[in-house]
Amino acid sequence: MTSRFDLKDALFGAFLIAVACLVFWATRNLAFGTPADMGPGFMPRALAGMAMAFGLFFAVRGLTRGGEPIEAPQVRPLACLLAAIAAFALLGAKGGIVVAAAATVVIAALGSRETKALEIIPFALAIAAASALLFVKALSLPLPVGFW
Repeated sequence: MTSRFDLKDALFGAFLIAVACLVFWATRNLAFGTPADMGPGFMPRALAGMAMAFGLFFAVRGLTRGGEPIEAPQVRPLACLLAAIAAFALLGAKGGIVVAAAATVVIAALGSRETKALEIIPFALAIAAASALLFVKALSLPLPVGFW
């Protein structure tokens, strides 16, 4: 059964509008400036304005055309994503950037049924090495490389 509304588009538009309003409120005390002399609030508000425009577009489109019913949300990808973020936060200080990045990739990849171990392991190692090179060597951030 189809409805007169496309609930996915309408909800996505409402979400973008809410995020834009939150950004406008959070940056209300920052100076805007001009395009030639940008203040600290210029870019956040410019991006929030674009998000607001896209949100209005999707909300209007969702309210004026029919759509398919929304499928039930899947718990596994969301749980793996949250677990990956938690693992990075917990392992970052004690285990180092290499261990934290590799664990994050592996745990996040478990959220998809399509990934294979032969794909996950090399990618996790590449991301871990790239993270160590970028953050520790190139940017000279005071992060532990590993637990060793």
